[in-house]
Amino acid sequence: MTVYNFCAGPAMLPADVMTKARNEFLNFQDLGVSVMEISHRSSPYIALAEEAEQNLRDLMGIPDDYAVLFMHGGARGQFSAVPLNLLGEGKALYLNSGQWSDAAGVEAAKYGTVETRDLRRSAGDLDLGDLGDTRGYRYVHYCPNETVNGTALFDLPQVDSPLVADMSSCILGREVEVSKFGLIYAGAQKNAGPAGLALVIVRRDLLGQADPKTPAILDYALADKTDSMYNTPPTYPWYLAGEVFKWVKTQGGVAAVAENNRAKADRLYQFIDDSPFYRNEVAAHCRSEMNVTFQLQDTALDARFLREAEAAGLMALEGHRMVGGMRASLYNAMPMAGVEALIAFMSRFEQEHV
Repeated sequence: MTVYNFCAGPAMLPADVMTKARNEFLNFQDLGVSVMEISHRSSPYIALAEEAEQNLRDLMGIPDDYAVLFMHGGARGQFSAVPLNLLGEGKALYLNSGQWSDAAGVEAAKYGTVETRDLRRSAGDLDLGDLGDTRGYRYVHYCPNETVNGTALFDLPQVDSPLVADMSSCILGREVEVSKFGLIYAGAQKNAGPAGLALVIVRRDLLGQADPKTPAILDYALADKTDSMYNTPPTYPWYLAGEVFKWVKTQGGVAAVAENNRAKADRLYQFIDDSPFYRNEVAAHCRSEMNVTFQLQDTALDARFLREAEAAGLMALEGHRMVGGMRASLYNAMPMAGVEALIAFMSRFEQEHV
């Protein structure tokens, strides 16, 4: 039986990447040891790190005046790092579209003045609206994809200050123009690798402004100066992220992956919309392509649905504990075959319980 993992994170990695990692686990580049066991300052590892950075730059079209950092602590670490590096004595605007943007704002408020603006007309409906003059802010922060409610913002906020984006659940999932942002960060464990690693892409003119109390491992300027190796980095996640970047290239790059992601999401949303047994409560204009949430009309069947789905090889479909229902995460590594297997199961389950 083929197993498909719909977990929102840590999420499934491409099968080709996992196979290569398994084959190299005990003997990396014929060194007789694992990549986890070699020095991050050794020539083989430095070459690996440089290749990973270049492939990410190629995939996202990252300009030369942006630093690419491989950091500890996932996205939550960046909730603190962003204000410590950018906020200073000024103020920041946090656009609240769901749990993760809210959490980022709460953390940032520990370090300075933060204003928030709620974009939610309802739990499943977002509206950027007119943000007006934002020149008074050191930066404006938002989260393009909210995994909990399955909502997304596809338009860029129109701002006059550096735009900061938490792209943890959508990086490499659709094309973005990096030059429109002051800073992009992402926990790797959804589309770019395993948990423990954070990717940071930051315009270099924003570096060197960190609060003097900023911990060294969160200082972007120091990370840039030391090639993300001020201390021992998360070497194995970095290696796996590099393999994911190579895999995205073999798929035709981000544009090709994005087209596939749209097709997967459209296929599942269409099935849900056509069914009287299931429903999706997100407004059509902000339905996430990464995290498809849905509910059964009869919630008394939820536990049985999840139990039988797992028995059929469809893992981790339970919705977030805050909202309940179901959630199918369709990150880059999820093939269309996984979506078709889910739809086939949902159809059978519906026929058995109508």
